[in-house]
Amino acid sequence: MLTRSDAETFARCIAVGGVAVFPADTVYGLACEPDTREAVERLYALKGRSPGKPSAIMFFDLELALAALPELEPRTRALLSRLMPGGITALLPNPLRRYPLACGAGGGDVHTLGLRVPALEGPIEALAEMRWPVMQSSANVSGGIDAHRLEEVPEEIRRRADLVLDGGELAGTPSTVVDLRRFELDGMWAVLRQGAVPERDIELAAADA
Repeated sequence: MLTRSDAETFARCIAVGGVAVFPADTVYGLACEPDTREAVERLYALKGRSPGKPSAIMFFDLELALAALPELEPRTRALLSRLMPGGITALLPNPLRRYPLACGAGGGDVHTLGLRVPALEGPIEALAEMRWPVMQSSANVSGGIDAHRLEEVPEEIRRRADLVLDGGELAGTPSTVVDLRRFELDGMWAVLRQGAVPERDIELAAADA
């Protein structure tokens, strides 16, 4: 179980441009400061991932996420409030081009932002101490298996990361990726990757938004 001290160390690591292995509510992830190019490049290099491919921005509190994205329109905000926190990655319109490095700047779509807000329960509850977002991606070699135990994170990634946090055994199913870029316009949404949250749950939440 993570402690408050672990969360404080995690925050310091991110703040100084480090890359951390950490437990989320789904699988183990890699995290770094989203606007520090060197940190982002190191995270991508650890994974062997092309910098043109996007990663998600993770907030550890939904209210902080919504406050940081005031341009999100009411219907989309209402749906996010029904789906998050939890095992969802939402693809959102990004008209202000926030967090361009995480959007795959130089090859990705800076008009799209991936947003994650994990459910901080049980062993990872202490991460609620995090008040700033991170750029996050799964703690594996690009295209490799997702790690639901720390020992499943490749040894080289653990060795080269600046911080490794052990949250025990996780659920092991990655987040469901849902495209909400047209939701405000016409209520359209699409699941791009099946994952921790069933499509039926999204359908029910969208019907009420």
